[in-house]
Amino acid sequence: MVSIKKFGWVLLLAVTAPAFAVTALQPVSWHRHRKPKQPSWFSYRVFVPSRENLLSQNAAIDNMGLPRIQNDSALQEMVKSQDLVPITQNDYVRICYKLETKRRFVRPWVDAFLQELGEQYYKQFGEQLQVNSAVRTVKTQMHLLRINHNAAPAHGEMSSAHLAGVAVDLQRRGLTRAQISFIQQKLLFLANLNMVIVEEELKQPCFHIVVTGDYPYPPRIPVVPSMNWSVLNGLTDHLDYPSPVLVAQ
Repeated sequence: MVSIKKFGWVLLLAVTAPAFAVTALQPVSWHRHRKPKQPSWFSYRVFVPSRENLLSQNAAIDNMGLPRIQNDSALQEMVKSQDLVPITQNDYVRICYKLETKRRFVRPWVDAFLQELGEQYYKQFGEQLQVNSAVRTVKTQMHLLRINHNAAPAHGEMSSAHLAGVAVDLQRRGLTRAQISFIQQKLLFLANLNMVIVEEELKQPCFHIVVTGDYPYPPRIPVVPSMNWSVLNGLTDHLDYPSPVLVAQ
């Protein structure tokens, strides 16, 4: 009787063992959990982050004589005095819904920059620029450092330019190749005029832009329609070149 039971167990194991073996050997697929890879062109950057870039940002802030905002009380005082203004939201610019209300402020010339770039972007693509980050306090930056090791320091010669209210982060993730190239070209033009200092971050894809005191542009030249050059009483008659024609920009 015992031998029959042993035989039964052996037979049961012989029948079920292959099934267990097949199950154990089946490979596990992780494809559904992998993040989609960015296309190769996405990694191309005109403005590569560097230590020198951070030093330049802080040097520009020091040249403008701007303080780093320590806490929310100091932030509120600067809003009251209009040293900081709310970011204008319209057809050209929107703010990421995740950004806290108290951090949706910038220096006045930074808001002017956003509107100018946003208007050009809207005319080209019919879409808004998205602001992901703006002003921060030292206290906010210290908290950010605890959860994001890629964040800039809260103190020192390489501290975050967000602390002075002159920096914004524009959305880069999800943009097309043409959209990224358009923004890069516009920023490169301004960077060559020392009006902006830019970094393109890829880990949390964005355009980190510091708008310096050299912005905005000089006033545009007004158009003078049908100007009668004879009012100059012949003062230009001796010139070798024709009378100038002013073109609207």
